[in-house]
Amino acid sequence: MDSDFKDRMRQKLHKLKAEVLQSLLAENDDFRAAVEDIGVKDLADVASNDIDARTLEAVGTKDKIRLQRIEAAMARLENGRFGICASCGKKIGEARMDAIPYSVMCIECQSNSERRRIHN
Repeated sequence: MDSDFKDRMRQKLHKLKAEVLQSLLAENDDFRAAVEDIGVKDLADVASNDIDARTLEAVGTKDKIRLQRIEAAMARLENGRFGICASCGKKIGEARMDAIPYSVMCIECQSNSERRRIHN
């Protein structure tokens, strides 16, 4: 994976995180209060910082999971595991990573996982 792609993915992940946070600030009074309590005034500051557990308590499950996936993808970018399937260890296609930058499985493994979940 070349550095231009990694930079593009890093920017995309920050943008996704900012979008989720903006939505939360607009819709969730508890989240807005938690962010104000930590003294952050600018959404960019919130998006560039790790979200602490106390702040996440104010977030709904769906948004919490999405934020955690974005944070995990950012960590994988930094530790060299970004774009590597957690199931088979093969490279995840750039088109998939571009579409869902927090993907942890390649298309084949994701499909297999979903089929198993349906049949159980």
